[in-house]
Amino acid sequence: MSKLPLLINWFKDHKGSVTAFSGGVDSSLVLYASKLALGAQAIGLISNSESLKAKDFEIATNFCHTHDITLRVIKTDELNDPNYTANPANRCFFCKTHLYEAMVDILKAEYPDYTILNGTNLDDLGDYRPGLEAAKNHDIRSPLAELNINKKEVIAMASELGLETAAKPPSPCLSSRIPYGTAVNSTRLKQIEQAEYILNQFGFNNVRVRYLGEEASIEVPVSDLSSLESQFDVISKEIKALGFSKVQIDQEGFVSGKLNRVLNG
Repeated sequence: MSKLPLLINWFKDHKGSVTAFSGGVDSSLVLYASKLALGAQAIGLISNSESLKAKDFEIATNFCHTHDITLRVIKTDELNDPNYTANPANRCFFCKTHLYEAMVDILKAEYPDYTILNGTNLDDLGDYRPGLEAAKNHDIRSPLAELNINKKEVIAMASELGLETAAKPPSPCLSSRIPYGTAVNSTRLKQIEQAEYILNQFGFNNVRVRYLGEEASIEVPVSDLSSLESQFDVISKEIKALGFSKVQIDQEGFVSGKLNRVLNG
């Protein structure tokens, strides 16, 4: 049975809400449910920082326009924070801290009785996500996790509602393509984004380009490997033009969070 009524009912004790919105299916569901429950008192907020793909920002803004949801756009300053740019294993903690601090300031000034929300679902609680600590530090609420709604149920509910983000592949921040300990900067983030865009143009939608210094490592689902290999010469030439000296195909295929394996070694 769908948990959608349960999710919508979650908002009944809240005067209004501001959802940290990324354009992904989890935060889309939370934001849309808040709109169903709270109407104009449901606000979305997105940080258009360098680590967010321009494509994802466009998806997020289009979503809010389509569904008549107010979207606040800010720009957080994590690339000027050495704790973040040094790219430690808890990099996400510093990124989310910048975001949530900005959200808290906006709420105090403009929406004093509103609740800050994020799209954390039940499955996220069992994953390595340093950003969860930042959420806890700033009293951020997670309706999906609180209601024990997992990723599969999120997608089912988004599909039930006809949300255009239901089938959107996960798209974590661009910094997640850079190995821990390798500095994050705007040049590298742009290289990664442009390389993934090139792959999108060749028909590969679920991709990762891992930044390995002078080398770009391409991940696509195993089912797409043969198609990638057949077009590799022209693709690698375009990616090298971005500043990489070598381009390789990861024969294991696409694995979300692959760079986190070093944490378990």
